[in-house]
Amino acid sequence: MTLEQQIVQTLKTIRDPEIPVSIYDLGLIYGIDADSEGNVKITMTLTAPNCPVAGALPEQVRTKVAALPGVRNVEVKLTFDPPWNQGKVDELIRISLGL
Repeated sequence: MTLEQQIVQTLKTIRDPEIPVSIYDLGLIYGIDADSEGNVKITMTLTAPNCPVAGALPEQVRTKVAALPGVRNVEVKLTFDPPWNQGKVDELIRISLGL
């Protein structure tokens, strides 16, 4: 399994506190860049800019990804451009949630 695949698997274990779905399946992860030296950059968003976990969720992402074997450094960039919308949610998840 590649490092990027391990990162995706890890991100799928982190749930959004307001919607009981992984942040990855919600479409909150906009990008993952992992180089061969274990440096990882993750670009993510939140369901809303005033989300109550705005400080905690990116730190949880950083901590969990940093614990993976072979990861040296993790940078998490929070962005709201483009803003998140329900169209970013995985189609099967959207159907199961009735969105």
